[in-house]
Formats: sequence, structure tokens, C-alpha cells
Amino acid sequence: MKIVIGSRGSRLALCQANWVQDRLAALGHAVEILIIKTSGDKLQNTSLQTSGTKGLFIKEIEEALLAGRVDLAVHSLKDLPTELPEGLVVAAVPEREDPRDALVSKAGQTLQSLAHGARIGTGSLRRQAQLLVLRPDLQIIPMRGNVDTRLRKLDAGDCDAMVLAAAGLKRLGLLFRITSWFSETELCPAVGQGALAIEVSARNANIMSAAKPLDHPPTHAAVRAERAMLQALGGGCQLPIAAYTSRDGQEFRLSGVVADPAGTTVLRATLSGSAENPEDLGVRVAQQLLKQGAQTLLNLKQPEAE
Repeated sequence: MKIVIGSRGSRLALCQANWVQDRLAALGHAVEILIIKTSGDKLQNTSLQTSGTKGLFIKEIEEALLAGRVDLAVHSLKDLPTELPEGLVVAAVPEREDPRDALVSKAGQTLQSLAHGARIGTGSLRRQAQLLVLRPDLQIIPMRGNVDTRLRKLDAGDCDAMVLAAAGLKRLGLLFRITSWFSETELCPAVGQGALAIEVSARNANIMSAAKPLDHPPTHAAVRAERAMLQALGGGCQLPIAAYTSRDGQEFRLSGVVADPAGTTVLRATLSGSAENPEDLGVRVAQQLLKQGAQTLLNLKQPEAE
């Protein structure tokens, strides 16, 4: 069967699409990749928080799916809104790559060895808030662009260090750039970080069947818990919300974070629950965060610099 994959054109997006292409080809399918430029790619000089649009990096790809121009889309799951357009579904979530955030610095420093007032590049309020808890003296430098663009900015001296997803660096063969890793308790990851989402039309049973062998049920269930928490909080991927699901014996253990971007207030909740009903666990963690005052933090006006 011939399958057309829709993908962004960045090196990381194509790396992820090629990974899926290779596995579908190994299953006997003829696969090609169609590059689609998204709103997020076009708005490189606009802050994600002030753009006013959810799903900036997937909107045009989903439109191509609905129009039948592509059969399957490969996304970084953390970019995928919790509410999908009618007619689209996540057919598979492959096994998760390393979910952690990583520090990349110019001179090989760790976070603690950076000079007082060091400049840290990030475009994420989630990272900003948690970094400022660890090091309130840091200067946060707004940073947009794909991984290669950000690394060039670091090398050019735009900042002293930056925080990037370890999964993306690994997929691009750039692990050597990492100077230290953050544990999930230091910087709780973005919802779905490290995982891929394979999105298809619910009407295309053949494509859904073709994608099914790429699914990793434990990962899929784990990210369902995280996304249920995010949805229950009414948040989007650009707000200072974080979540990570780990194994706790035969159960899942979900840790959720909601933070003030200034790092002055960080709310945390951790609960265990059945891996058979991950959405219930996500909702319960969200309820715990709301009881602590999460809605007040989420209603705060976000700084335009980010």
C-alpha cells in the first residue's frame, strides 16, 4: 500500500518522519514524505504565547490529512493539542525516547556551575518557571527556532546556555552537545515529551491498520494520563504545565506541575493509579493541582517576551 506522510521541514521533524517511513517500508508499504510548512514555521519572530493559536506546528498538516493530501502525519506529541479536529485520531504512539530536558552550555558547565546571572535561552514558560526555582538569579533569554537554529544562537553568544529536549538531540545525533541532564523532579517534562504521535483520518481504516504495528501500548497509555491532566486543567502546550508518567509497580505514577512563569510559585501533585484507566489518573492529578490554586496561576497574564 502507498502511504504519504505529512511532516514539517525541520531536520528533527524529517528525522522523525524518516524513522516512521523506514518502519512502514519494512512492513511492505511504499512510503513518501510530503513537507508542509506550518504556521509555527512562518512565525519565527512571534512569541508562541502571544500568537493566540493552538497547534501552531500542526494546523496545516491536519488540514492536509482531512483533505486527503496526506495519509498519515508524524508529530512530536508535545505539540499536539488535547482536542483533535473531528475526524482525526492518534493511531499509534511509538515507544518513548528519553523524556528529560538537557542543558547545553558553551563551556561545558552544569546549571549549578554557571556564573551568577547567566543567560539561559528557552522559549518555554514551563522550563523558565522551573529553572528560576532552581536558580532565581538566571536571566531567561527568549529563544525560538528549530534545534539547529538554537544551537547556532548559543554558539554565536546569544546566551550562555540553553535547555533543549534530550530526545530531539538524541534523534539528531547531537548527544555530545549535552553538558548535563535534568531529572524529572528538577525540570518536569512537557506533556508527551520524547514521544511521537502518528495521526490519521478515522475514516481511513487501511492506514489505521498500517500504523498499528508502530504503537507501543505502555507509552500510549502513559501519555494518555498526561494529556488527560492537561485537558482537565484547560491548558495548552505553551503554558507552564508539566507532567510525567512513570511505572510504580503494576501501576502508573503521574507527577504534574503548574507554575508561575516567574518561578515564585510551583504547584506539584503526584498520584498513582491503574494503567488500565490512565485518563482517570490524569484527571485526579489535575484536581489536586486545582485544589492547590492552579487556576489562578493559569489565569495570570503571560509575559510577552516569551
